[in-house]
Order: sequence, then C-alpha cells, then structure tokens
Amino acid sequence: MGIAPTKGPKAPAKKTVRRKKVEDEVPPFKVSTHFLIPKHELLTKEESAQVLARYNSSPGQFPYILSTDALAKEIGAKPGDLVRITRNSETAGTSTYYRYVVES
Repeated sequence: MGIAPTKGPKAPAKKTVRRKKVEDEVPPFKVSTHFLIPKHELLTKEESAQVLARYNSSPGQFPYILSTDALAKEIGAKPGDLVRITRNSETAGTSTYYRYVVES
C-alpha cells in the first residue's frame, strides 16, 4: 500500500522579497574614515598622464577598481579615471598603488 494523502492545512505560500542590488546600497558610514581603508585619491588627467608615462603603460594594464565600489563612489571616480591608493605598512613603510576605474 502507499502513503495516503492527509487532509491538513496547506503550507503557506512563499513571499517574494525584492532586494536591492549590492551596488545600489549606500553604507551607513563614510567608508574612507574606516581605519582599515587606505587613502584613495582621484588623479587629474595630467597626473594620470604622468603616471602612465612613468610606468610606460596603458590604463588597462593597471589593476581595476569598479565604479560601483563604495570608495570609488565616495571620491567621485568615473570609468576611465585613475585612482592612487597609499598604504602604510609597518614593514614596508609607505607604498603607492594605482587602480584603473572600470564600469561594473
């Protein structure tokens, strides 16, 4: 014999929950003030040209940062911009990195 169906209450229907995209959410605090976040600076076109000439490279050869990144939004970075990141380290002192802003 098989299992007989029971006449009990039906399971409630699942509710659909709409969620925002993570890129659209704004953090509840200013990201740049967090102690773990290194200093980010948006470079001018002239500064970007100097960096590209110094390293004899094109913008696409630098590591990327998305335009939807919370800190990129905070400093007003747009796709095509170059961002200077300055990190302080106990062992290496101060080190500078560059990121090329791309669209997400």
